[in-house]
Amino acid sequence: MTIERIHTSHAGSLPRTPELIAANAARTFAEDGFTLERTPEFEGLLTDAVVDLVQHQKDLGITIPGDGEYGKAMSNAVDYGAWWTYSFQRTAGLELTDFNPILAAPVRSEPGSIKLTSFADRRDWTRFAAAYQDPESGIQIGRNATAFPSATGPISYTGQAALASDITNLKAGLAAAGLATGFITALSPGSASRIGNDYYASEEEFIYAWADVLREEYSAIVDAGLIVQIDDPSIAENWDQINPAPSVEDYQRFTQIRVEALNYALRGLPEEQVRFHVCWGSWHGPHTTDIEFRNIVDLVLAVNAGSYSFEAGNVRHEHEWTLWQDTALPEGKVLVPGVVSHATNVVEHPELVAQRIERFAGLVGRENVIASTDCGLGGRLHPQIADAKLESLGRGAQIASNRLFARSGSTV
Repeated sequence: MTIERIHTSHAGSLPRTPELIAANAARTFAEDGFTLERTPEFEGLLTDAVVDLVQHQKDLGITIPGDGEYGKAMSNAVDYGAWWTYSFQRTAGLELTDFNPILAAPVRSEPGSIKLTSFADRRDWTRFAAAYQDPESGIQIGRNATAFPSATGPISYTGQAALASDITNLKAGLAAAGLATGFITALSPGSASRIGNDYYASEEEFIYAWADVLREEYSAIVDAGLIVQIDDPSIAENWDQINPAPSVEDYQRFTQIRVEALNYALRGLPEEQVRFHVCWGSWHGPHTTDIEFRNIVDLVLAVNAGSYSFEAGNVRHEHEWTLWQDTALPEGKVLVPGVVSHATNVVEHPELVAQRIERFAGLVGRENVIASTDCGLGGRLHPQIADAKLESLGRGAQIASNRLFARSGSTV
């Protein structure tokens, strides 16, 4: 395929409409206490919202749109967990127990023996405990649509109908907008497995069980002719959830299991339809203990994906673009760097966006860059600000395209 411009996309979540938030909040739970009941009224509202959203993304300059994760329940305007909690709605073998991965008792690791502690015991969260507990600090965690269950029996995929709805809605939006393709996000086994486990004999066994479950999502999305984006913040942000800090070597071994499980789930799927998204956690916090990208980039590139989405626009990670001066991008692979950030209400100037794009294009080739967002904007930014950022992304990509492609005699 001939590349004639810098394409644009985003990391998945977009702000839900007030109607969708209200409809989700009004839904009732099944007997298990965490599965939201679906109704024909909700389904109709969802379809219309996704079709409108795809056209809206096109109007803002996005060339590879998604469904905004609208099929993943969000009952509050601020919600950092919908990308994960949706999986509970689509998996059998889960129950509510006394375990809560957010508030569980701290767990301590030792050299050669790494274990995840609770989210509240993260090293950054404990260092800035007063700020996290201060409602006026500007740090937001939000509220999830559902509680966190644990695995109490063999897990299996039950989300066929919900996923079919997601696929149908996005394809309807693409057809109406006259766009060739788009993407749907799906959770990684490593991220999915960070709930309680009262059934599987080992952590590795639990991760591979999730790989079998989630493969059904990956396969269905690809079979529909769409791009599947694997959401796996755990690859990077698990680092901060290990207390005390491990050695880099121990962490790499710990993470390798998760990469291998994901590749097992992706086996046989066309890499050009697989995008891998890694981030350091999208909550609005200090992030002083993020692992350096250079320490995990080989693990990221080991994932059998055609493109790699990562944070490159926020103040904690923008400097890491220089990593690609010394890291070879494998043949046929594409970088999807974030060039506008979810982490600030300040809207990036299109010229800054263009400069960020051109940095990467200069290192890996203009044909190997898709401009994107650092992470999801939905549940993190006001809809007006999210729109402004996507518009700036589209305009910046246009500026960069005009410069990059004009140099070879072509125009966009």
